[in-house]
Amino acid sequence: MNNNHFFLSNIRDLSPEKRLEVIGEVFENNPEFLSSLSGDGALPLTVANGMIENVIGRFELPLGVATNFQVNGKDYLIPMAIEEPSVVAAASYMAKLARFSGGFEAYSDRPIMRAQIQVMGVQDLKSAKERILKYKSELINAANEKDKTLVNLGGGCEDIEVHLFEDTPSGPMVIVHLLVDVRDAMGANTVNTMAEYIAPQIEKISQGQVRLRILSNLADKRLVTASVKIASGQFDTPDYKGNEVIKGILEAASFAAVDPYRAATHNKGIMNGIDPVVIATGNDWRAIEAGAHAFAAIGGHYTSLTHWSSQNDSELVGKITIPMAVGLVGGATKTHPTAKAAVALLGVKSATELGQVIAAVGLAQNLAALRALATEGIQRGHMMLHARNIALQVGASGSQIDLIVQSMVDSQNVTVDNARQILKEIK
Repeated sequence: MNNNHFFLSNIRDLSPEKRLEVIGEVFENNPEFLSSLSGDGALPLTVANGMIENVIGRFELPLGVATNFQVNGKDYLIPMAIEEPSVVAAASYMAKLARFSGGFEAYSDRPIMRAQIQVMGVQDLKSAKERILKYKSELINAANEKDKTLVNLGGGCEDIEVHLFEDTPSGPMVIVHLLVDVRDAMGANTVNTMAEYIAPQIEKISQGQVRLRILSNLADKRLVTASVKIASGQFDTPDYKGNEVIKGILEAASFAAVDPYRAATHNKGIMNGIDPVVIATGNDWRAIEAGAHAFAAIGGHYTSLTHWSSQNDSELVGKITIPMAVGLVGGATKTHPTAKAAVALLGVKSATELGQVIAAVGLAQNLAALRALATEGIQRGHMMLHARNIALQVGASGSQIDLIVQSMVDSQNVTVDNARQILKEIK
């Protein structure tokens, strides 16, 4: 693969077919790879039928590619499966600004996932906890008996925690956590299997009744942190000075830090960048969403997942820390042809690297939203792209599309009725 593929920064003006052709040149024109990326017949009905139950067809989303991304000194093309306009363009533009300062930096925790075992009917919670911890080594060894392949890869169950809940609507509970290094897997099947396997031993030791045996999607031991620094001059426009833009970004970020109503929308913007990459690579976006929002409230107050500050009044500094339980083995990542092609497009070699790239995209998307809010407002760029969708919806084609879009945006009347009227006048 050509390592200079980040120079595909001007593909926005190309047709979809030409974009795919340019990417094909970077990836040595592998026909199977390009066919899978295009999505044309990529998922046979027979494969879809084996992925879920009661299959009747397939549902398509646009698959775009965000450009200009550099993370830890490596360049990436980012596959993004999403229906919302402006997201891919906004992330690409922020990545372009970040390149001038060396791009994004990211680091990760080890890929530790939790399985939870719920024990009910225990008479003496503290005594049960002591007994479980007394047999910790035996329980860890038993759990690892269920996945020797994972252990041979350097992973496996490595610790056990016991949490006590003395007062719940259903009575006292003992909750046992298995902490498992799942390597390059998302880990759900692995930790669930381990929890199921040692449940009878937990039941015997605790002298209670085991109920739930299930992973936790709050992967707080599998965090990824991404950061970026951008000089104020990068934000200069004919209408705004860079330091004014930074001031507006910091004010918007402070709003999200203190107000959960704003934080919910702020974090949704972050997930606008994260979810499309998770979906494109065949990972579980619901798990990532659940973990992200739970982590945002882990301190008892729902707040922003990002932190923004200024350095020497001349540089904007941003950071995101987020649970990132993604994998490269198992599930749709290995089943869906387009997901496999998306992973190849990214060129990531481990789940840890994938998580770092995804976190950087989330940070870029958050910055794009904050910058828009601090300047012309969020709607201007978004509505321009929304107007294109409406123009297509009413049957516009070729040069008609741009004429209708510009007319609707200029009149601030981006509606189907207005698009129909403009199209009628053009014709």
